[in-house]
Amino acid sequence: MAAMGAMGVMAAVGALPAGAGTLPPLPTLGVPGVPELKPLTRYEAMRLGPGWSHSCHAMLYAPNPGMLFGRIPLRYAVLMQMRFDGLLGFPGGFVDRRYWSLEDGLNRVLGLGLGCVRLTEADYLCSHLTDGPHRVVAHLYARQLTLEELHAIEISAVHSRDHGLEVMGMVRVPLYTQKDRMGGLPNFLANSFVGPAKFQLLFALKILNMVPEEKLAEAVATTQKPKKPVIDHAAIAAAKHANELAAAARAGNEYSDSGDHQAAELAEQQAAGLESRAVLEHLAAVPGHEAMVAELHGQPRADSVLEHQVGEAME
Repeated sequence: MAAMGAMGVMAAVGALPAGAGTLPPLPTLGVPGVPELKPLTRYEAMRLGPGWSHSCHAMLYAPNPGMLFGRIPLRYAVLMQMRFDGLLGFPGGFVDRRYWSLEDGLNRVLGLGLGCVRLTEADYLCSHLTDGPHRVVAHLYARQLTLEELHAIEISAVHSRDHGLEVMGMVRVPLYTQKDRMGGLPNFLANSFVGPAKFQLLFALKILNMVPEEKLAEAVATTQKPKKPVIDHAAIAAAKHANELAAAARAGNEYSDSGDHQAAELAEQQAAGLESRAVLEHLAAVPGHEAMVAELHGQPRADSVLEHQVGEAME
C-alpha cells in the first residue's frame, strides 16, 4: 500500500512536460506545530536558476511484522542516520547539477555512506524549498524494500567509507507511541534534525500512509509540552542544611545581643557604684559632713541615736 502511495504522489508531483497546462495541487504536511515548507514539483525545481543548490536524500523503509515486547506493532522499519555533527538525517547530500543528474548525484553520495543501493527517478517523492538564507531545494526519494534487504543495507553501511567519519551509524525510526505518550515516535521527534529532515520524515510518513495524520499530530504535540523538572534531592538536602545553619546563626546573634545588653547594664551599674564611692570619699574628707556620709552608707546619724536614747529614758 505504501508503494502504491508513493507512485500516486509521484504522479501528482513528478516531472511535467513543457506546456502541460495547470500544475496539480501539491500536498502539504498540515501538522500543527511544524512549520510548513513550500512544496515544488520536480518540473518546477528543475526550472530554477543556477543560483539554487539541490540536496537529495533517500528514505529507505520496509514493512515490519514484528512486535515490540510481544504486543506493540512495529509496522515499518525506516532508516535514518546519525551524522558527524550529532544531528539526525536521511542518507544523501548535495548534488552538483553542473555534472550530475539528481539521481546520479544521489547514488554517488549513497555509495559513500551505504554502498549497495541505487535509486532511480521512479523513487522520487517530493521537493521543498528550505528555510534559511541559502537558496536550497530539498529533494526526497523513497524506496520500499523487504526487511531482509533493509537489514543487508544496515550491515553494508558499517563497512562503507564514511562510517565513523561523516556517518556515525544507521538508526531505525520507532513508528509507535507507548502508553506513557512519550516512548517511541514522540521521543524520537524530540531529537535534533538537520535542515528539513524532520519535516521530510513527517511528510513521507503521512503521504505514504505509514502513520495516520492524527497520530503524527499527537506525537508532535507531545514533544512541545513542557517537561516536568527533575527533582534534585541532593540540592534540596543542601538547601535545607543551609537554612538550618542560617537559623542557628540568627539564634546565636540574638543570644550574643542579649549577653551584650546584660554586660552593658552591669557595666553601667559598676560605673554608678564607683561614682557613688568617689562622692562619699569626697564628703568624708570635708569637715562637718560625717553625718551625711553615715546616712549615705545606711548608718543612723549620731543625733538620731541620741534622740532615740532620750526618748527611751523619758518613757
